[in-house]
Amino acid sequence: MAKQSDVLSADFLVKVAEEFGTPVYVYHAEKIKTQYEKLQKAFVKADARFFYACKALTNINVLRYINSIGCGLDTVSIQEVQLGLKAGFDPKNIIFTPNCVDLQEIIAAKDLGVNINIDNISILEQFGNQFGGSYPICIRLNPHIMAGGNFKISTGHVDSKFGISIHQLRHIERIVKSTKLKVTGLHMHTGSEIKDVDVFLRGVEIMFEMTEHFPDLEFIDLGSGFKVAYQQGDPETDIDLLGKKLTDAFNHFAKSYKRPLQLWFEPGKFLVSQCGYFVVKANVIKQTTATVFVGVNSGFNHLIRPMFYDSFHLIKNISNHKGTERIYTVVGNICETDTFGWDRKINEVREGDYLVFYNAGAYGFEMSSNFNSRLKPAEVLVKDGKAHLIRKRDTIDDLLKNQVEIPL
Repeated sequence: MAKQSDVLSADFLVKVAEEFGTPVYVYHAEKIKTQYEKLQKAFVKADARFFYACKALTNINVLRYINSIGCGLDTVSIQEVQLGLKAGFDPKNIIFTPNCVDLQEIIAAKDLGVNINIDNISILEQFGNQFGGSYPICIRLNPHIMAGGNFKISTGHVDSKFGISIHQLRHIERIVKSTKLKVTGLHMHTGSEIKDVDVFLRGVEIMFEMTEHFPDLEFIDLGSGFKVAYQQGDPETDIDLLGKKLTDAFNHFAKSYKRPLQLWFEPGKFLVSQCGYFVVKANVIKQTTATVFVGVNSGFNHLIRPMFYDSFHLIKNISNHKGTERIYTVVGNICETDTFGWDRKINEVREGDYLVFYNAGAYGFEMSSNFNSRLKPAEVLVKDGKAHLIRKRDTIDDLLKNQVEIPL
């Protein structure tokens, strides 16, 4: 059906929509592999490892595929850890970086044998008091760097809930010394959609300074935040330039450290964003005195990023891609304002046409809900030119399965 490339054609997506119905999320395995290989190539001269930030997309088939190409897994909940293990990841290839969880969740991850990353003083002290140096840990630091494409996805600034402030280093040292904690990793993540390579360089310089306080390190984890293009001409992180500059800086520093160091990254959106296509159907064309709306059979219950982050998704009409361009505002069928895009140039849309949202692989289905009692869409994975159903579309029974009826 599809060509052996990492791009799915409009005709192919129409066939998927006809076979599986809409709305439907479609993921292209080969594109994930292409993105992973870009990272490997960019950091080929560094001892680097990559852990997929699976909060972007956790379908177990996607996880299994990512494991098969040799990538590790970054998780933020014990449930993501469990999914990773079910998908076949070795515990040593999973890093667990939760936020604002209690000690019991940390202990559960320890019992599963994964790498643990602790991001607050309270848990660090509790874990150290209970386990001392019997289980190695990583510490997440807040470098106080403002970065990212949106304040909501900036995680390293002074008011962020993430990480332990670098200005609390003396407190960290006291806990490590008194509880005999073994710290084998340092971690930071400043935000998502970072275009400026120098942001990473500023961050790694801070991490280099921190290492002198931790003699047993095995790795430095710089998180991710690599930006991908959402439309033609969009700026994105220059991965090759980043790889060269970071490799040079890291290799130079590693020579002065007392033991071998690895460089870890946790790409999420970079790996899966561009692999994803969200296909919907035009329900109605509604013209007002000022605007022509295309109302589709979806809403922010399926794709919330445009409303939550003001993010841009390219929208095309794949049923009439040779039609005359007109200006439309694309909206959903939810009883809230759920505008996907204002004043978009799209080939003429007729009721019943299929539209596709590009770059829908990251934080699309993963952030979906059953708001308005609408059903979640199906998911399809395309591999080797063949489309596979990897999640059935919700039914009304899915809305009711965990509800308990009582006598009234």
